[in-house]
Amino acid sequence: MTYILIGVCLVVFLLQLVVPGVTRAFSYAPIYTAGAGGIIPAEPWRMVTAAFLHSPSSFLHIAFNMYALYILGKVLEPSMGRARFLALYLVSAVGGSVGVLLLSNVQQSVVGASGAVFGLFGALFIVQRKRGGDVRQIVVLIALNGVLGFVVPGIAWQAHLGGLLTGAACAAVIAYAPKGVRQAGLQWAGLAGVVVLLGILTFVGVTLLPV
Repeated sequence: MTYILIGVCLVVFLLQLVVPGVTRAFSYAPIYTAGAGGIIPAEPWRMVTAAFLHSPSSFLHIAFNMYALYILGKVLEPSMGRARFLALYLVSAVGGSVGVLLLSNVQQSVVGASGAVFGLFGALFIVQRKRGGDVRQIVVLIALNGVLGFVVPGIAWQAHLGGLLTGAACAAVIAYAPKGVRQAGLQWAGLAGVVVLLGILTFVGVTLLPV
């Protein structure tokens, strides 16, 4: 699944280079969550599609995200399984968009897998803690990458924060579900609970939009 996600992002990036309108059509900004009185249509699916886009003017943007996805995926996917890992990635992507919705300008447009990747960082922290492993290096990586969102122009720290918290929540319900015959059901129920919470936060964010 890690390779599939990387492949999809690379194909979409090439498509962005060939068809510039793709970026504009599938990027995310808070205004698209609810629309604006018929002037701008409501397109909430952008909360997911934006995570598969990257800045066409920066090869470093997609290179860093795909490298991080590869490294983190090689660790997390075998321990979680394909389905749970995919759910973690997609829900974290939505969590990143919710962070943008709640904390950024209504018209701030964002693209990139950073929210989902930070979700994987958060998940790795939880998994390592559950295993009793050393998490200091993970904390340092999260801190360093988090700081970049404040010092490098054009990076949406809001997506990083939203993805990080969402990924940690998803990993927690997976890692700490009681063992037994019902473990899988409890894990998926927990993930569904995270999705419901994101839905509630999205509703709150929409009600606060100045449109």
